[in-house]
Amino acid sequence: MSTIYQERIPIELFYNLPDFSNILLKCNLMPEALDQVDYDTLDAAKRRFIDAAKRTLGFASAYGIVPASGLGASANAFNFNLTPFLEAGARELSMTLVPEGLGTADDTRPDDLCEEELRRFWWNIGIKIISCLTNDAATSGMQTILLGLYLPSSTPETIFTPAFLDGFLDGVVEGCKQVGCVYLSGETPQLKTKMISGRLDIAGSVFGVMPAGVIPIDSSRLDAGNTIVLVESSGPHENGFTPMRKLAESLPDGYRTKLASGQEFWKAMNAASYLYTPLVQAVLSEGIRPTAMENITGHGWQKLMRSVKPLRYVIETMLPVPEIFTFVEGHLEGGAATMLSVFNYGAGFAFYTESEQDAERIVLLAREHKLSAVVAGRVEAFLTREVVVKPLGVTLKGDSFGIARGV
Repeated sequence: MSTIYQERIPIELFYNLPDFSNILLKCNLMPEALDQVDYDTLDAAKRRFIDAAKRTLGFASAYGIVPASGLGASANAFNFNLTPFLEAGARELSMTLVPEGLGTADDTRPDDLCEEELRRFWWNIGIKIISCLTNDAATSGMQTILLGLYLPSSTPETIFTPAFLDGFLDGVVEGCKQVGCVYLSGETPQLKTKMISGRLDIAGSVFGVMPAGVIPIDSSRLDAGNTIVLVESSGPHENGFTPMRKLAESLPDGYRTKLASGQEFWKAMNAASYLYTPLVQAVLSEGIRPTAMENITGHGWQKLMRSVKPLRYVIETMLPVPEIFTFVEGHLEGGAATMLSVFNYGAGFAFYTESEQDAERIVLLAREHKLSAVVAGRVEAFLTREVVVKPLGVTLKGDSFGIARGV
């Protein structure tokens, strides 16, 4: 029986032989170039995000510090100052972790924005992501301390442009400054098979704590006889962009369509959101203890009946309605009822108080924070949940709003 000896010869040895490479190509045998992540673009963007994080390190100094030497690591440390809590005799530390995404607000713009318009657009988007994260935390009375962002894309080379990096990061830093929190950079993965080319997803999470000696506001004390305070919005904030984007497609000038004031549609949509954490903290520091607080975002004014309790929320006084909402209302079916069910319609945040005196104090505090607010109405006992907006003759029923807070 004969023995056959075999030896594997690396195919690379033949590459330099005449015409052999061409034969391999024709037979689809030539190794393909490695399809890999664009780390040059991502690393350059990452350095910009780290630089932005450094600019926020002192914004939460009342609660602790981040040693600058640790920035750029996979996990950054925040040295939390427990002294105020120990001095207050607090036996527990109430905290929160809120994840949230921006949605499609960053897709709503014309394709022909100049460089300066792009920078301003992204600056406002930077404020909007801070808003949707920190305003939610504020509904329990939480002071946001730390913030991280998650920004995946398929084509980072088309996303992380100078206009984006300059505008967005400046907006994030400004938002953190207003709220009083530290931005700890974040993650910017390239996801070629998961993301649409040229698009970015903007999401993140915040870590927040209650001030020393203050228990979380959880709506358990909300009851009939409470007074409702509404605080103004700057416009859509972060919700309702799907129907507005659809509307833009049907307008002759699209996003460039001018409202009655002359402002273009996209600019009204893109208005920087208001950040309510400073006002909430001012209210708590004054010794006012709201029975509930709500950030009016998705589901619009239905959020006013967020509590699971069977109560009627009667609104008798409204804030002025921003022009963008009257414009949208004139083009969409459903009238005021639809607008109130989808948009904040000029009211971005709600406080509920046990006394009208506390409500009036909140209105004054809002003014000090350059925000308009009104004592809007009252809470009444009822068999089910509903919101009655008397100036518009609209009633929103609880059976169409399945989200509830409390048990």
